[in-house]
Amino acid sequence: MADLKSLFEAAVANSKNLSERPDNATLLKIYALYKQATEGDVEGKKPGFGDMVGRAKWDAWNGFKGTDKDGAMQQYIDLIQSLS
Repeated sequence: MADLKSLFEAAVANSKNLSERPDNATLLKIYALYKQATEGDVEGKKPGFGDMVGRAKWDAWNGFKGTDKDGAMQQYIDLIQSLS
């Protein structure tokens, strides 16, 4: 069986070739899981109200705070597979 890192990298590649564009909530979840899997917990200050996109991304990523990188990778893989 392929290791988690290889499966994650394959899922990242597959995420760029989905048959349909996911809704915004799903796109935020994909983004947040990717960031949690690759960088860990969100750091820095939450963007202000003037940066609505940055704020939404920060909130989504912060929602996975405390999730270990392997857990985030597995959730990312499962999500991309469910969308494929």
